[in-house]
Amino acid sequence: MKLVIIESPFKREALKKYLGEGYDVFATKGHIRDLPAKSFAIDMRNNFEPRYEIMPDKKALIEDLKKKAKNADEVLIATDPDREGEAISWHIAHILEYPEDKKCRIQFNEISKNAVHKALENPRKIDLKLVDAQQARRVLDRIVGYKLSPVLCKKIAPKLSAGRVQSVALKLLVEREKEIENFKPEEYWNVSAILKKGASEIKALLSTFKKKKIELHSKEEVDKVLDEIKGKDFLLKELKKTKTKSHAPAPFTTSTMQQDAANKLGMSLNRTTSAAQQLYEGVEIKGEGKLALITYIRTDSVRVSTDAQEACRKFIKETFGQEYLPEKPNVYKTKSSAQDAHEAIRPISMDIKPENIKDSLTSDNYRLYKLIYERFLASQMTEAEYSNCSLNFDVEGYGFKVTGKTMNFPGFTAVYKEFVEEDGKESMAGKLPVMEEGELLPCKEIKSEQKFTKPPARYTDATIVKAMEEKGIGRPATYAATITVLTARKYAEKEGKSLVPTKLGRNISEYLDQFFSSVINVKFTAHMEQRLDDIVETGEDWHNVVSSFWNGFSSLLEKADSSSVSMKAPPEETDIVCEKCGGKMLIREGKFGRFLACSNFPKCRNTQAMEEEHKIVGTCPECKGGLIARKSKKGKLYYACENYPDCKFMSWDITTGEKCPKCQSPLIRKGKVVKCSSSTCDYKEERDN
Repeated sequence: MKLVIIESPFKREALKKYLGEGYDVFATKGHIRDLPAKSFAIDMRNNFEPRYEIMPDKKALIEDLKKKAKNADEVLIATDPDREGEAISWHIAHILEYPEDKKCRIQFNEISKNAVHKALENPRKIDLKLVDAQQARRVLDRIVGYKLSPVLCKKIAPKLSAGRVQSVALKLLVEREKEIENFKPEEYWNVSAILKKGASEIKALLSTFKKKKIELHSKEEVDKVLDEIKGKDFLLKELKKTKTKSHAPAPFTTSTMQQDAANKLGMSLNRTTSAAQQLYEGVEIKGEGKLALITYIRTDSVRVSTDAQEACRKFIKETFGQEYLPEKPNVYKTKSSAQDAHEAIRPISMDIKPENIKDSLTSDNYRLYKLIYERFLASQMTEAEYSNCSLNFDVEGYGFKVTGKTMNFPGFTAVYKEFVEEDGKESMAGKLPVMEEGELLPCKEIKSEQKFTKPPARYTDATIVKAMEEKGIGRPATYAATITVLTARKYAEKEGKSLVPTKLGRNISEYLDQFFSSVINVKFTAHMEQRLDDIVETGEDWHNVVSSFWNGFSSLLEKADSSSVSMKAPPEETDIVCEKCGGKMLIREGKFGRFLACSNFPKCRNTQAMEEEHKIVGTCPECKGGLIARKSKKGKLYYACENYPDCKFMSWDITTGEKCPKCQSPLIRKGKVVKCSSSTCDYKEERDN
């Protein structure tokens, strides 16, 4: 019997279908060895060596794994095909005491028969460059979390956190909010003319004066123009007809999938991540059992395999016809900053049409699968073709313009249309009457419209992910988690679809700007991502990457810690009298919440608990109210929503207020570890905050 080790138990059933007899599948349920949750565990004096430990809740699982591995004829480690998955493979191999040169690692980008069998035929050594890149990221994030967060707690408020990528994402939100607040609207006017040509009417927009762009900023300026052109005919000076083509978009990366799902489907990052994970791991299809429907979902590559490309082209030809099939396959260039570790996100089989399995899928899973399917299908289709028409009229030196386009051939738009914020300029050209240059047209009416410039829009889930990708901060697996942390920690909040930094978030960002601007910024964070890539691409020693960061960061920590600058809110005065010295008691913030302290401190060190207030220890995942610690009749501690009886949520563990991206059960916190509360779900992540 051969043993195949995977991460998620939800993959087991789909994978077993293709492994066949002679194979057993064992799921680690994520990490089994990691940095301990409650200690720093980085040896700063010994070249930043991390101290890994077997995770407490995985000890029994590891014993079971060792027994199965010992009795197996061969062990193949098939963790996820990314750097984190490679690191998990490395930890598994370490626990099983395998040598570094043992060919025990297999990987597949999709759970399909061909991909799995190809992987089984080509086991390889664990790629230590990928492992080292992940180690460097892990150590860097641990250093920032453990060294910077206490400074924020000391200088601003208790229980705050900072993160290498998280704090830069917060900075983007705060900077955008400042742009909006400092924005001064400017008045401008649009002037349009309704021209007559027989029974037709043509709307032309003022654009130039004596062939130079014109801008009108007041009614006086508008009236001057109207006086000069009133009652005059408009001369058609130039008529241009051109044909243009629009190329099909590339298949999805993690980022573009998240953006499209937010824009077109209204799905949050967490809902998109959860649905995509289920589609990748496998869903129950009526009459088929558990099937994986899409390829691996954490990718920054637009590359696809030749086999998938040819299957898609065959489907296009049979379904839409030869005219929708390009002469050569469409090939897309992946960004130079991308890891390009595996393919773009695509359906595993074009034969599994979304409409045929709709009854087997949840609403989110169906809509996301349909979006992925149609985007990939469109990516191999012909260009959309348009006829464009441009008319330039002149009246007393003022240029009025008409533009429009009509579609001649839909091409890829027959199945997929890209998201456009403002669409509505599509049909003017098709409504234009036949005209020739030199014609004079009478003006039926001139309209003027006062407008004001608008500030830049606040970030949404989709636009902040787009910004993070474009600026090179974070990686596909981190976008959703980063934004979730900001809202969970109350550094930002949602107003409709918009992300708005809170006062606390702005204070944190302002403080980091004052003392850590050289490292908590977009340019430096993108540079560090490139340094992590260098470990893989050039073999640079990961210790050097961490050391170069620490050398600069440590001096900033010392300067900030020794500074007298503080952004702590002043204590609140009360009418309560100190029973020890007669002074007034003040409300202060401490590590465990608000408490009363004597105003004559340090002469008087009297403190009192604020018994009238419940300490909020978490967030209710149902109504987002506070979670209060209570005791049952038997004295067992539990956590209940502060909005009881309107909300009856309770938990034996502290909840974060978030739902599991895999199964939508509440997420709970165990020290630094955030995990799913469901015993049947393996979702888990460590947060340094």
